[in-house]
Amino acid sequence: MSNLEKTKIKVCIVTSSLGKGGAQKSSAVLSILLDSLGCEVHIVSILDTIDYVYKGTLLNLGVLKNKDDSVFGKVKRFYVFFKYLKSQKFDFIIDSRSRPTILKQFVINKLLYVNQKVIFIVHSFFLSNYIPENKFVAQFLYNKTFKFVTVSKAIKSNLVSKYQFNNVHVINNAVSQIPANSLTDISVPADNYILFFGRIEDSIKNLTLLIESYKRSILKDKNIRLVILGEGSDKLKLIQKVQMMGMKSDILFFPYTKNPYPMVRGAMFSVLTSKYEGFPTMLVESLAQGTPVISVNCQSGPSEIISDTQNGLLVPNNNPDLLSQAMNRFVTDNELYKLCKHNAKKSIEKFHTENISKDWKQLIESV
Repeated sequence: MSNLEKTKIKVCIVTSSLGKGGAQKSSAVLSILLDSLGCEVHIVSILDTIDYVYKGTLLNLGVLKNKDDSVFGKVKRFYVFFKYLKSQKFDFIIDSRSRPTILKQFVINKLLYVNQKVIFIVHSFFLSNYIPENKFVAQFLYNKTFKFVTVSKAIKSNLVSKYQFNNVHVINNAVSQIPANSLTDISVPADNYILFFGRIEDSIKNLTLLIESYKRSILKDKNIRLVILGEGSDKLKLIQKVQMMGMKSDILFFPYTKNPYPMVRGAMFSVLTSKYEGFPTMLVESLAQGTPVISVNCQSGPSEIISDTQNGLLVPNNNPDLLSQAMNRFVTDNELYKLCKHNAKKSIEKFHTENISKDWKQLIESV
């Protein structure tokens, strides 16, 4: 009998929200995964954005934030959070949020989580969103951390190399099964199209590269459109850019939806052009729907998901000519495309919930 079966482990997952993001979705999936392992799961959401299916008891601090976001309101939310952690006596706290300021990290580590057993999840290769650049400050703030979990091997390598932490584990984000009845509630473009879906933030997702590469490809001449699905701070800027390029009818923008899967399933292939990533959910979710992918080989994640010419194409980053050639290749080489499409679903079985569960079970039972 395992430790989890002997004693019900009590876990608190702390997330920025349960909507509109890959890291946020991974927290929702993690709650389902830990619940299936027999844990008592609690979730603390900082924002009142609850889109994804989850398991467990939810403390939604975002409701309080909506009522009062003054300095007094922030102090009150901190106190509610602090008292909740103390009263519930969790065996583990799993915090998946980015922590971009040293002050925030100090408050979290030295006040909020004092004497707690904490697992910090690092979702991005851009480590300064999680840990201070200064190694001495990082050691001071994180010397009591129980474990770090990185969502890719590349992030672990970067974290260990930079800070010499010896308590780092790699656990990829799990892919949950998509309910069959969720596949018909949005309309899909009738024409052939390729797809990007996710946050529209050009400084990270580099959609300017995607648009330029599409422009240089033969796809427009083949009546294959580019669909960009999502919301973000740069959406209007990119819409205006496309209009100025005279490609309004070729590059289509769709709003964020909780259920992008019909559009993912209908795409010829998905394209990722990020400057950096962690473990890009978009690639795995596309492959899970049987849709092959083209991705730049950014740090980190794509090379751990894509087997080049087997389930997709992996190309050097920041090169619109090479990316447009990859797009052309998928359109003109029918045998290659059919092979990648055939292999898509099977290629990500290792990321299914039942397999990732084993990694979390082993980590939790390692105490």
